[in-house]
Amino acid sequence: MAEETIFRKIIDKEIPSETLYQDQYVTAFRDISPQAPVHILIIPNKLIPTANDIQVEDEVLVGKLYTVAKQLAKEEGIAESGYRLIMNCNSDGGQEVYHIHLHLLGGKKLGKLVS
Repeated sequence: MAEETIFRKIIDKEIPSETLYQDQYVTAFRDISPQAPVHILIIPNKLIPTANDIQVEDEVLVGKLYTVAKQLAKEEGIAESGYRLIMNCNSDGGQEVYHIHLHLLGGKKLGKLVS
């Protein structure tokens, strides 16, 4: 799991993206392969490869991912109708980029993920 990920290049603006939010802690941008009408990735600017790598000192940072998601859901007009937040972990969990990221999906009725 290398330090240099595509997300680091997006954070550093080396790769263009439709950035919707960025501060010193978090960056959020539209997914280039959306799975719903609204599909935004929210990432910490600090590299944390997987959910298994989150440390106690990262609790506030990880919480910020969720408060940014709430803000963006409202801005995108999906807060009232509902949305889904997903963080995949490792290959069996569907993680493709080893820099944790929260998927914000909405804009249509989403089917059941689990029963």
